[in-house]
Amino acid sequence: MIYMIGEEIERKEIEELRERLNMVKLGGGQEAIDRQHAAGKLTARERLEILFDNGIYTELDMFVTHRATEFGMNAKKAYGDGVVTAFGKINNRSVVAIAQDFTFMGGSVGEMHAAKIVKALGYAMSVGVPVVFLNDSGGARIQEGVDSLKGYGDIFYLNVMASGSIPQIAVIMGPCAGGAVYSPALMDFVIMVNKISYMFITGPKVVRAAIGEEVTEMELGGPEIHAAKSGVAHFVADDEREAINIVKKLLSYLPSNSLELPPRVQTGDDPQRTAQLLNSIVPEDASKPYDMRTVIENIVDRKTFFEVQKDFAKNAIIGFARLHGYTIGVVANQPLYYMGALDIDSSDKIAKFVRFCNAFNIPIVTLVDVPGFVPGTLQEYRGIIRHGAKILYAYAEAVVPKLTVIVRKAYGGAYIAMGSRHLGADFVIAWPTAEVAVMGPEAAAEIIWRREIQAVNDESERKIMLQKLAAEYREKLTTPYYAASRGYIDAIVEPSETRPILAKALEFLITKREIRIRPPPKKHGLIPL
Repeated sequence: MIYMIGEEIERKEIEELRERLNMVKLGGGQEAIDRQHAAGKLTARERLEILFDNGIYTELDMFVTHRATEFGMNAKKAYGDGVVTAFGKINNRSVVAIAQDFTFMGGSVGEMHAAKIVKALGYAMSVGVPVVFLNDSGGARIQEGVDSLKGYGDIFYLNVMASGSIPQIAVIMGPCAGGAVYSPALMDFVIMVNKISYMFITGPKVVRAAIGEEVTEMELGGPEIHAAKSGVAHFVADDEREAINIVKKLLSYLPSNSLELPPRVQTGDDPQRTAQLLNSIVPEDASKPYDMRTVIENIVDRKTFFEVQKDFAKNAIIGFARLHGYTIGVVANQPLYYMGALDIDSSDKIAKFVRFCNAFNIPIVTLVDVPGFVPGTLQEYRGIIRHGAKILYAYAEAVVPKLTVIVRKAYGGAYIAMGSRHLGADFVIAWPTAEVAVMGPEAAAEIIWRREIQAVNDESERKIMLQKLAAEYREKLTTPYYAASRGYIDAIVEPSETRPILAKALEFLITKREIRIRPPPKKHGLIPL
């Protein structure tokens, strides 16, 4: 009889557990889930099922609820408090994920909601695995007052502590406004989803009230704005499934943490493969553009180039690829835009990417065709000096293997900035088309022989004289052989042979140790922000 009572109690507890687990899965309730689906959005758990291998994950803190507060919060309770935290496998590698649940109070961030996120970030840091944050939140939970703000501060602090230690990826799958935008901004990559996501500090109503400007949510902070104008978004997906696929692809190039090397993948592409197309890709006319992406795709392992921020600062190209199976970070000038000249946005884009690669042991391959920094008052007034210095700082600071190819123009300070020998490049090669100089031959000739040129009265004769003097300057000082004679270039190679020589150099340099001049003791350097 006693046994039967014990069995009945046990059965009752199990039934209660099952009931509670069903309540956990419902989040903010079935009606809220239906509204989420009607808006064309998946729920937090549906997203995690797509993210993790075979939809399998282990949830953390599933029974957490907010503390009792005023303003009607006692009647608004749900297990999980509007966020799902979990760990599992992605491509058979451990990852921690955080998915905000919009079905409960719009995924708003309160004290316990934030505590769950902080705990998950702490797990990721201690174990040394990437974190993926699926953002879908209306912002701070106003009913909880300063406790909500404290929660945001705790999250930001952990984001900073994790920076450079583990990869952090943010996916914006709904609203992300006010203080909520700063957690994604502190992470390494931001992915936005068309039609359903937006990010801004102050919304359209506040903008209208403050400055009288009429603007919609998408016009203010939609995916197109942040991908092309602000540079906040690194990728834009057409739907949530594509966004999650981008996460998986991105993680495939990255190590789990800063103490590991990125995974090497056998791509089946012969490292000694040559590309005859490259022998004719650079136009004879130095003022004519060409597509640097074609150069990249013919050098790296086939179909492995994964471009980052492709719609922002198009005069520069960054992205991940594989070379002989090794993950590399690719940085390149794009002559199709501004002839590849560096401006404020491209400087920021390159500097941040170089620093990420250095933090996570990813070798950097730089392809150079840069006529200089973009001139003019717009750039100078906005601080091109300060922004351009970021590239110098990032490359000089980087201790990973650095390989550089000078494809065509490499002029002035921009030559130095783009992974030059003088900033610590380990292996520098040049194509025969390369020109390395303080400035272009025509501009240099006008300065060096200014008096001689001005002494000629006939304009046509003056032009002919300038062309001859520019040709003389080009032949004597801008040729890659001159730079090679000084040891600034290791080899001058036929373009078609670029892939084989880079593959050999990378294989040799992959075990590079950090050996450099040791500065006096300090907390950290001061990058020109």
